[in-house]
Amino acid sequence: MARPKSDNVQINISIPSEWKKELENLARIYSVEEGKTITFLDLMRRGIQEKYQLGVKGNE
Repeated sequence: MARPKSDNVQINISIPSEWKKELENLARIYSVEEGKTITFLDLMRRGIQEKYQLGVKGNE
């Protein structure tokens, strides 16, 4: 089955390993609080979204 077309793009970034460890720890805390799995990448997306007040298609 074909994947649905998406407007998303993939980028590669480098962050210090200490940042990644801290983000993973925060993601574990958020996962417990929200009752669902949150990844450190989800936290990065949220942070960028909030910082630059970006909307998500369908939620704007």
